[in-house]
Amino acid sequence: MSVVATRTAGSRLNLGLVLGKILVYVLLTALALAVLYPLAWMVLSGFKSNSDIFANPWGLPTQWHPEHFGEALRAGVGRYFLNSIFVTALSIVTTTLISAWAAYGLTRTNLPFDRFGTTLILGGLMVAPTVALVPLFGLLQRLNLFDTLWGLVVLYTAYRIPFTTFLMRAYFIDIPPQVDEAARVDGANHWQIFWRLILPMSRPILVSAALLQALFAWNEFAFALVFLSDGDLKTLPVGLMDMQSRLLTNWPVQFAGLTLAALPMIGLFLFGQRQFFRGLSDGMGK
Repeated sequence: MSVVATRTAGSRLNLGLVLGKILVYVLLTALALAVLYPLAWMVLSGFKSNSDIFANPWGLPTQWHPEHFGEALRAGVGRYFLNSIFVTALSIVTTTLISAWAAYGLTRTNLPFDRFGTTLILGGLMVAPTVALVPLFGLLQRLNLFDTLWGLVVLYTAYRIPFTTFLMRAYFIDIPPQVDEAARVDGANHWQIFWRLILPMSRPILVSAALLQALFAWNEFAFALVFLSDGDLKTLPVGLMDMQSRLLTNWPVQFAGLTLAALPMIGLFLFGQRQFFRGLSDGMGK
């Protein structure tokens, strides 16, 4: 009886594992469909005619209209696209480098009041963007950065440094200090150790930080809406809203513009996803 009971328990365990795997696959498939289907619907709607969107919203286009993407570019998406690329690229460089240098200083040097400095930097995570809109408005005007793309770069960099520093600090802590000691024996200073050793060894967290900053800067709305009044300087989130008010019911061109705005971040994430997940798991897990 004991052998029969053991076999029965083993078969039940195997059945439970199989059912668990099936349930996981079903949930992941449903999640993938929930994410991918709206994107596919948006892309296909950009190729449809205006009447086709309402007559056949869930099907394929009866006639493909790729010219809608050209109309979207001429309607202003091209200009908004370049503005977003400028702001996003510069804020990625400044935020990543400044945060990496700050994280290196917090983990590799004996600074006075280093714990207080870490707490002060982390305190920046508690500041919501909307709370600082009024003082930032006056500050940018005094610095002659209001209504400029450089002002957005400064804001995006300053606002994201606390989080990015916290992320990189957690990663740098796990790098063995023997690496620094061996470099000092060879005559390297802090600057050389940072550029030639720490940064190359921290590629996963650098990619993760850069991707997170890119997603933030590319999709940020509040700062771009308040601190940019010139229509030629608008970034994609604000520019697409302005384009919608001008195009009114020309839905295919609007969907084409949304598609053009979404594709760069999707491609960037797919390109760096392996390093992204590795950096996050190593950085956030400590």
